[in-house]
Amino acid sequence: MPQMGESIVEGTIIKWRKQPGEPVQKDEIILEISTDKVDSEIPAPADGILAEILVEEGQTVAVGTPIARISKKDDKQGKSEPTPQREQPPETKPEPAIKTPAIELDSKRFLSPVVKKIAREHGLGAAQLDAIVGSGINGRITKSDILAVVEGKSRPDFKSPMPTEIPQPSLPEPIMASSDSAAAEASYEDHEIIAMDHVRKRIAEHMLLSKRTSAHVTSVAEVDLTPIVQYRESVKKMFEQREGFPLTYTVFFIDAAARALKEFPLINASVDKDRIILKRQINIGIAVGMDRGLIVPVVRNADQMNLTGIARTVADLANRARNKELNPEEVQGGTFSITNIGTFGNLFGTPIINQPQLAILGTGVIKKRPVVINDAIAIRSMMFISLTYDHRIIDGLYAGRFLQRLVQMLEGYSFP
Repeated sequence: MPQMGESIVEGTIIKWRKQPGEPVQKDEIILEISTDKVDSEIPAPADGILAEILVEEGQTVAVGTPIARISKKDDKQGKSEPTPQREQPPETKPEPAIKTPAIELDSKRFLSPVVKKIAREHGLGAAQLDAIVGSGINGRITKSDILAVVEGKSRPDFKSPMPTEIPQPSLPEPIMASSDSAAAEASYEDHEIIAMDHVRKRIAEHMLLSKRTSAHVTSVAEVDLTPIVQYRESVKKMFEQREGFPLTYTVFFIDAAARALKEFPLINASVDKDRIILKRQINIGIAVGMDRGLIVPVVRNADQMNLTGIARTVADLANRARNKELNPEEVQGGTFSITNIGTFGNLFGTPIINQPQLAILGTGVIKKRPVVINDAIAIRSMMFISLTYDHRIIDGLYAGRFLQRLVQMLEGYSFP
């Protein structure tokens, strides 16, 4: 399993593009893996033949674990050459990762190899693992978390290492109760049941974590984008011909937000228990919609770029996000996020904060509407913007001032 970033400790095999016995070329995509940060396509490290797959699809293994073997093309037996290694006593030889598939525990959460090993040794089932409140990143269960459960420190009612049943909440009886199991299942005949894939599961976990962590409050403001709309319409063709990428409205929002964040540093912060961490860098995440879900690549040091630089970065990140070519580092380290709610004509929305950030900006659809200016009615290009913020740290007054400052910057935008 390749190292995909400093904070990535394990990965899940999504799909093998090649099967044993098939030839592969260096840099040819041979499999897809998923981490808790991003999905990635993995190229072959060398020319040869895929001799053996050691980790099957759906399994999660630690970084550095062998997942396949590639033999030389002239090896007719299809066997890989042994890799020289130090002799080890038989009792210290590590077990292959294939013998401990993650699916055995049937947990809804990602578990590190260490946590899985401890869980199996002490007979912890999926229900017990799902009940543990993890102290790691994104609520992950750490070694200390599971040891505390095993030793009875975190749950007073945990008395035995043997699996115990956790009481399930009673469900109301169906209107047409029946003792016949076939009749009970008949109620599903008119429905289609779709199992969530790993991407949707990750999104669901992240969204629930955010709602459990932050006290979400949303404020909405209206902004007159007529000057920006007129400027973009006048230069967009020439800009794309010259630069090779489009000038989108998102670029203006990022530029204005980056400058406003410098004036309101609390919006650009995070929380660590009882400490507020003000970030020196302004790294703005941009939500990119894909067929399988949503991903948020990060425009780093957005306050240090000009309009063209931001446009270039946004075009590159969005294109590679849709082609699954992003590196894990490119979706990490965001300090503030922007999501375009108006893509499909929606006026505004109340987006969920991207943890561990404290706020997210939602931009609605830009529509021409009659507005009153100096007691006269005029047709202007108007847009609603919403700011969802963590009320634990950010008060409504501070958030409102930030939002109005952003409105001022957009309405009085200084064009290059």
